Amino acid sequence: MTTQRQIPEDRIVYEETIPGGAMWSYVLKRHRSLRLTDVEGGANAGALFYNRDHLLDRLNLPDTLKAQHTAKLTAGHVLFSDLGRVLCSISADTCGWHDPLAGHSTAAMVQKKYGVSRFQERRNEFYRNARDQFLIELGKWGLGKPDLVANVNFFSRVTVDQEGKLKFEKENSPPGSYVDLRAEMNVLVVLNSCQHPMDPEPEYNPRPVRLTVWNSDPPAPDDLCRNSCPENQRGFILTEALFR
Repeated sequence: MTTQRQIPEDRIVYEETIPGGAMWSYVLKRHRSLRLTDVEGGANAGALFYNRDHLLDRLNLPDTLKAQHTAKLTAGHVLFSDLGRVLCSISADTCGWHDPLAGHSTAAMVQKKYGVSRFQERRNEFYRNARDQFLIELGKWGLGKPDLVANVNFFSRVTVDQEGKLKFEKENSPPGSYVDLRAEMNVLVVLNSCQHPMDPEPEYNPRPVRLTVWNSDPPAPDDLCRNSCPENQRGFILTEALFR
């Protein structure tokens, strides 16, 4: 976890708050940062990441976790691509734990848990699921089902017991929690604010997420994410070679 830090207003280039259950995508240019903020507490932001200049090179969560010897994501970690490059670095985090294990919800899961809710009757209040939201947003970039890879669930915490069972930990993210993602290449970010698939809340109640993009500084030689392990150092070397 990191201490609160303010973003200078003259560096902000884009800001928006998306409601619960919404979808969003954006090309985060190299060395710009995206801050995700849990406005009300208890939000979930499912996210996918792709190399915008070579879309076949995308987030590889198994390699991300294996290389950094972790089952959670927080400040100091990076998101590796299929080719061992660094897509984004988690440069700051006041939450402390983000879930890379539990995947995302589907239409069948949402219907079983919360009941039937169709657009025809409820209009924009109908129940949404993360898989459909991902696919709709991916379609805007010429991507589809074959491009749907394992996602990160920001603000959610899932632990694993000695028997290998997953447990969703409630109240992981209080109001105002945020995580900063610094792009180390030009990155297509695709996300939605649907509830976590393991969220035990009995009612359909996805929370809003604020999105802030700003011009951040390039990583310095002593950068925490670069130096947290040798694998990260190699990842940065591979990534920076693309821009020489």
